[in-house]
Amino acid sequence: MSQTDQTETTATPADAAAPTAAAPVVQPTQDELLLAAKKDVAAAHERYLRAVADLENFRKRTVRDKDELRQYANSSLMEDLIPVLDNLGLGLAAARTQQTDGKSIADGVTLVMEQLKSTLTRHGLKEINPAGQTFDPNQQECIAHQPSGEFAAELVMQVVRLGYTLNGRLLRPASVIVSSGPAAESKV
Repeated sequence: MSQTDQTETTATPADAAAPTAAAPVVQPTQDELLLAAKKDVAAAHERYLRAVADLENFRKRTVRDKDELRQYANSSLMEDLIPVLDNLGLGLAAARTQQTDGKSIADGVTLVMEQLKSTLTRHGLKEINPAGQTFDPNQQECIAHQPSGEFAAELVMQVVRLGYTLNGRLLRPASVIVSSGPAAESKV
């Protein structure tokens, strides 16, 4: 065998990996590429429009839900207050009759007031009654200072108006009169 024959019959590993028949690669034309890009843009624009519409619908639904929540948030409180209103109506009807005395009316109003307080307490309202306690400007409003031999300085002598908190948040501070300590003796 000649050297030329040996080279023809000896195959290299690179030759074995190469395909024997090269498949022709078809390149898309520019018109086909442009058409595909336009389809992609149209599909992306359609997805964008749907996302914007979904977002707008979500925003409207959220506003509607917030309004509905605000309107009906106190419904359980109102349901619990209806019996109090019923009892007040019965008390007024009893007070208008000539046969009832003042003490029984006062007792009835006291019972209704306790019913109202317990209902409001169940819904998170807490009464602030700081009588005899140290003055706290975060919970109380001092409307006057008065000297007192009975109370030390900066103690609440009298509660003029009760304060209230709702679930720990101050709704109204208690209006109080605070002791300024024993009266100073004036020297003449």
